[in-house]
Amino acid sequence: MTNLPVRMARWSAGHPWRAIAGWFLFVALCLGIGISVGGNAATSADFRIGEAGRAEAMAAEGGLQQKPVERVLITAKPDGGELDRAAAEEAARDAAARMKRLPEVASVAAPVASADGTAVRVDVTLKGPELEGRKHVEPLIAQTAAVQAAHPGVRVEETGSPSISKGVEKLRGEDLSRTEMVALPVTLITLLVVFGSVSLAVVPLLLALSSIAAAVGLSMAASHVFPDAGVGTSMILLIGMAVGVDYTLFYLKREREERARSDGRLSPQAVVELAAATSGRAVVVSGLAVAVSSATLFLADDVIFSSIATGAILVTLVAVVSSMTVLPGLLAKLGQWAERRAERRGRRGKAVRAARSRDGGRVTRAMLRPVGRRPAVTLVAGVLVMLALAAPLLNLNLTDMGKETHPREIPAMRTYDRLTAAFPELKSMHQVVVRADPGQADRVTGALRDLARRAENDPRLAGTAHLRTSPDGRVSLLELAVPHYVSTDEAQSSLRTIRDEHVPATVGKLAAETAVTGDVARYADYPEHQRSKLPMIIGALLLATFAMTVWAFRSVALGAVGVVLNVLSAGASLGLLTLVFQGTWAEGLLDFTSTGSIGSRVPLFLLVILFGLSMDYQVFVISRIREAVLRGASTREAVLGGIGSSAGVVTSAAFVMVTVFGSFVALHIMEMKQMGFALATAVLLDAVVIRIVILPSLMLLLGERSWWPSRRRQGTATAEVPLVEKVG
Repeated sequence: MTNLPVRMARWSAGHPWRAIAGWFLFVALCLGIGISVGGNAATSADFRIGEAGRAEAMAAEGGLQQKPVERVLITAKPDGGELDRAAAEEAARDAAARMKRLPEVASVAAPVASADGTAVRVDVTLKGPELEGRKHVEPLIAQTAAVQAAHPGVRVEETGSPSISKGVEKLRGEDLSRTEMVALPVTLITLLVVFGSVSLAVVPLLLALSSIAAAVGLSMAASHVFPDAGVGTSMILLIGMAVGVDYTLFYLKREREERARSDGRLSPQAVVELAAATSGRAVVVSGLAVAVSSATLFLADDVIFSSIATGAILVTLVAVVSSMTVLPGLLAKLGQWAERRAERRGRRGKAVRAARSRDGGRVTRAMLRPVGRRPAVTLVAGVLVMLALAAPLLNLNLTDMGKETHPREIPAMRTYDRLTAAFPELKSMHQVVVRADPGQADRVTGALRDLARRAENDPRLAGTAHLRTSPDGRVSLLELAVPHYVSTDEAQSSLRTIRDEHVPATVGKLAAETAVTGDVARYADYPEHQRSKLPMIIGALLLATFAMTVWAFRSVALGAVGVVLNVLSAGASLGLLTLVFQGTWAEGLLDFTSTGSIGSRVPLFLLVILFGLSMDYQVFVISRIREAVLRGASTREAVLGGIGSSAGVVTSAAFVMVTVFGSFVALHIMEMKQMGFALATAVLLDAVVIRIVILPSLMLLLGERSWWPSRRRQGTATAEVPLVEKVG
């Protein structure tokens, strides 16, 4: 009873109002620091990956980097017949004149008519870096609307990377707001069912939301070290709601059990200390496990995963701090109020009996019966089910999500479809970048023109090329239009031809540095980069899971069991993800259009977050089992009793997590939809199949070997187990 969580709980329970005031002061301080220093958004340089990233760095060195471009598209009015060319050209001239007057605009190109005569476009280049275009696109959209009002005879609309990015950002914000509207009420109802008390149900939500707020502020400060790729806040919301509610739920449930067990003989402060000595320490270990697992994402060498890792680590650690500091004070104060009400009503005994009656559940007991009788059979059956669910993983197809996969709820995407139909050469492109001594400028130019001639008759390319050279003559860039979306076989095979044949036969013969980038190259190189990092990250995850479990329970056997169970859970959830999203059969059910692939970020994200979150259940369940062993029970009795007594809270926690993650399935952004589905199914499988069937079956078969290399002494297990100590 002298470890740090207990000492902090003792102080908090003894000074509840100070603890509560201190917590909200901490949250306000975190937000204040974040707002005062501001966020640091990732730049284009932070996103560079592989050969494509190397080429982009070379192009930027010569001032030839990609610029934010908007395109004003003029077509016939819907159901208005053929395009009036004179009216279209007049609208194009008007649009060009208006755009040139805007301070955000760097240049405006001459109007271009489509080959089939159905459209005219005006290309507008914005000032500043490519990624910042969305911040300055509003004035352009306003001028496009003004042109439309002045020329009602044609349809005038605007699209481009800046307006599409802005549309994605807006849609993501609206989606997240809707998920909150679903997740919060469902979570509150679940907690009401679990505790039967409004005050106790509100506490987990209050602490989760305040933890999220504090983490958002801290993440803004942290972004100056790890730039924010725009996903940090979403990750904090996703993980914060899950772990924040879970940790508080574990603590609250244990506090109620200890209060019921004491039968009123202990003060609320003493009851809170007992809860801290058991569930309090489990929460600390679980939080550290999530943080350590999330930290392996830094090994991906990718700004997006760095943002995810930073957000997940911060919100998890803040949630742990809240459970160690303010939560004991809140519980002590609520316990005092409950005692006073019970004394006034004379119903203390009834409340105690009610608390005791909630241990276990009929469904759990029914599932544990065959486990206790035939653990070998249930183990084989459970493993076979998980392997069957994992089988579709053999056909996993990882790709980056190209621009064309964005939802058509975004107006700029509908315009983009009409633009690429009229101008297919704008679908994607290759960029060959060469860096050489200025004295070789003529030879480089000749070699690039030779490359353009070789590509001119390639049916996979548009036959158009643009050559640019930096003012100092050191860097040259050849742009080849590709009339196919980046995900198509034509686009991908043309990239391989450029890199493997045309470049070596032309500029590859020069004493120069050459690399190929562009939309297609980015699409190809990013998944390849992820695949190259995956073995190292998986190895680090397995090692972290093993080490954390061994450290928590001083058992190598349980460490190995934890690794195997996590692999089974991750494999099954990824298999289900592949089955659902790579096919078309579930499109109507889940409201998506299949790309025939899984987003390249999803598996890595799932593995890391799932390995961390699964430690929540593992630590909590095995803690209960270990407590029984320390009291002298056999491993068999401890396993069946521990699983049964913890099943209710684990199921409730899992339901909250599944609700939070499952609400992301309703989002429009494909990768977020896939991430939400994968995490929801993984948590469900982990809580039901893994923790109630496979884990107890394994431990029953292992028996006393579950605790190896620990040994029993004098009827109890060795005291060399720091996580769960015998109290009282």
